[in-house]
Amino acid sequence: MDEKYMSMAIDLAKKACGYTNPNPMVGAVIVRDGQILGKGYHTKCGCLHAEREALKDCSSRGVSVAGATMYVTLEPCCHYGKTPPCTEAIIENKIGKVVVGSLDPNPKVAGKGIDILREHGIEVVTGVMEKECDDLNEVFMHYIRNKKPFVVMKYAMTADGKIATRTGKSQWITGAKARSQVHKDRHRYAGIMVGIGTVLADDPTLNCRLEGGVSPTRIICDSGLRIPLDSNIVKTADQYETIIATRFEDREKIGLLEKAGCKILVQDGKHDRIDLVDLMDKIGGMGIDSVLLEGGGQLNWSALEAGIVSKVQVYIGNKIFGGKDAKSPVGGWGVDLPDQAKSLKMLGVEALGQDLLIEYRVENEVVECSQE
Repeated sequence: MDEKYMSMAIDLAKKACGYTNPNPMVGAVIVRDGQILGKGYHTKCGCLHAEREALKDCSSRGVSVAGATMYVTLEPCCHYGKTPPCTEAIIENKIGKVVVGSLDPNPKVAGKGIDILREHGIEVVTGVMEKECDDLNEVFMHYIRNKKPFVVMKYAMTADGKIATRTGKSQWITGAKARSQVHKDRHRYAGIMVGIGTVLADDPTLNCRLEGGVSPTRIICDSGLRIPLDSNIVKTADQYETIIATRFEDREKIGLLEKAGCKILVQDGKHDRIDLVDLMDKIGGMGIDSVLLEGGGQLNWSALEAGIVSKVQVYIGNKIFGGKDAKSPVGGWGVDLPDQAKSLKMLGVEALGQDLLIEYRVENEVVECSQE
């Protein structure tokens, strides 16, 4: 029965996908003698946590929870943040037992919440559907441990591995269902990153087009500050948070871009390309917990080489472009030998109409390669 109620709590937590960043998604269900007394989830960053939402649900209907069991996908917090500690509410309401999915890696919690509950005579069971609860919050887990965004490299390619024809045209490789899934991920992840080549070639807006969806912070890697002032990115910078990372300190153009609403990050150093590790450090410090990388082949290779990619999403369209000069998803220098390749672990395959989505976890961190 524990799995039944924890599954309910997970489903509740998923309702807040895209709204809680950089906080975790959490669901809670309160049960007594097989009867659900109340339930709730963390709806948005800064709002009540799942445990307090579930207790509020019970209170609104005049239901006593004394001695009841609470199922919660993540260890209850025990510190003051934007909301009071959930452990206090659980103790005050005389919950008799708490069943936890994931342990919270946040150093402010990290087992302390469970210890406090046990010290007050509350039975605590941990590890129920732990993998499912960990997977639910893979972004939060990565961010809280590393202080850097969880980066998902996404690309769409044809059945013969091309991201554009030999003339550079790419719309559309995949169908409507696959493109809709991409917008769900733009809603889910806090940032979206492309290189200046994509901006110059496609003039994208990079927003989320789902009704009620949250658009990600747009991050443009533009070492030479070539972004046109009349591009869609600049023209909509007053609507969507926009960060431009550059190595070119043109004060006049920077002033115009800032006036349009862009935030400019000027990197120092002798190299001509953006330092992606440094960039991830900086945007992580801004509270951006995740990035959907929708770049071209060069940026994809640079991100893999820098070791910032955690997951790869490959959309495979039901087309063949052919052409030896047609672009492939990952460019750069590549590796010299097969055993130097990035190692991937398949997470799942999903059919989206006539297209496929394959998800991989990046397993190794360093690519050895030579540059001429």
